[in-house]
Amino acid sequence: MTDAMTRTDRPWRHHPAGGIPGGVSDLLRTDRLVIRDWREEDAEAALAVYGDPAVARWLTPAIETVTDLRDMQKLLQRWIAESKESEAGLGHWAVTLADSGAVIGGVSLHLLREDEQDIEIGWQVAPEHWNKGYGSEAGREVIRRAFTLDIDEVFALARPANERAEAAARRLGMTWVGETDKYYDLRLNVYRIRTADLIG
Repeated sequence: MTDAMTRTDRPWRHHPAGGIPGGVSDLLRTDRLVIRDWREEDAEAALAVYGDPAVARWLTPAIETVTDLRDMQKLLQRWIAESKESEAGLGHWAVTLADSGAVIGGVSLHLLREDEQDIEIGWQVAPEHWNKGYGSEAGREVIRRAFTLDIDEVFALARPANERAEAAARRLGMTWVGETDKYYDLRLNVYRIRTADLIG
C-alpha cells in the first residue's frame, strides 16, 4: 500500500482577507435538505447525532467525545466561531430536512490539522435517518461548493472497518487512493475527489 498523503501536488490556496465568508445562514439547499450554520439552540438535536454511540465510535479522536448537552454546547460554540472566522469558506454546518427544519446530521469541510494543506470532508447523520442517502446528498453539495472556492481536491478518511463511510465516499464519486497513518494516529483509508471527478 502507498501512503496517499506523502504527495505534494495538492496546493491549497487561501482566499485573501475579505474573501469568501465562513458563516452564511443557509449555505446550501437541495430538494430534501438545507445545509446551514450551526446555532447554539441546535445542541440537543446535535447531541442526538454526535452523542449516539453508533456515530461517535468512528469520530474519535478527530472529534472529541460528547457525553452530555454541556459538552455538545461547547463543541457547537467552537464550530460556530471557526466557521465565522474562516476566510476560505471552510466550516462545520448543520444538515436539516427542508420540509421540517429538523436537524438530522452535520457536515464539515476543514483543513487536516497536522498537514494544514489537505482539505477533508466529514459528514454524520443520526442513525434513525440512515439508508436514505442524506449523507451523500449533503456531502455532494458541499464538495460542489468547495470546487467554487479555489479548492483543487477534497479528501475523506475512513477506518478500514467503517464500511458505511467507505460506501458513502464511493457514492460521492471519490476514489480510494491508499492508506495512511499520518492523521489522528490511526491507519486510515484515503478517498479523494478532484474537480473533474465530480458526478451528478
